[in-house]
Amino acid sequence: MALHKGDFILIDQTGKVKETGKVFDTTIEETAKKEHLYKEGEIYEPKLVVIGEGWVLKTLDESLTTIEITKKTPIEIPPKKAFGERDPEKIKRVSLRNLTAKGITPNLGKRVEYNGKMATVRTIGAGRVLLDFNPPLAGKTLIYEVTIQKKLTTKKQKIAALIRRRIPAVEKNKFKFTTKQKTVNIEMPEDAFYIEGIQVAKRGIAIDIQKFFPKTTTVKFVETFKTETTPPTTT
Repeated sequence: MALHKGDFILIDQTGKVKETGKVFDTTIEETAKKEHLYKEGEIYEPKLVVIGEGWVLKTLDESLTTIEITKKTPIEIPPKKAFGERDPEKIKRVSLRNLTAKGITPNLGKRVEYNGKMATVRTIGAGRVLLDFNPPLAGKTLIYEVTIQKKLTTKKQKIAALIRRRIPAVEKNKFKFTTKQKTVNIEMPEDAFYIEGIQVAKRGIAIDIQKFFPKTTTVKFVETFKTETTPPTTT
């Protein structure tokens, strides 16, 4: 099955540094645990990608139309097409006192925010700290092992995936929605009512649906609050 720009697909991916084999990103829970990357509360599952939308690294995005569905495929990405080459101008020495005065406790390898920019602590000694403001993966050749698990073909599948992308913390089968020619009605499950940032997520869902389904002019979110009724007591 050939894939094209604009196709909705679900992919599993594991990213590693070619030079060391160190895994830095994965959608697979077993791999995350094995590589000590597992985070409690993180959602590990195939992620939605619309080919050509830039939701993954450009070289990876461009390669998706050449990959056979369900076949694990390695994709090599050189530094200039990943996170860029390392820039020695972005490595600065600062005083330890200056950092501690800002409430920063540096540890080797730790990511810290300094003057509004993120940096990695490279060395500590003699009252000085070497901060590296390059992205952590700058200068690295990356290998992504990608498996396209499924191509989504129906409007219903695609809208469900767009909702899931924005609100992954709620089970996908709890969202009920109906589609008409120009309107999508989404019933919000109670689990989603008080999620932090839910209004931003809803706005994002509406924008996504209207972008990929231009005939849709209205996206409605329905929140229903039900009161619990207690059965009458019998005497």
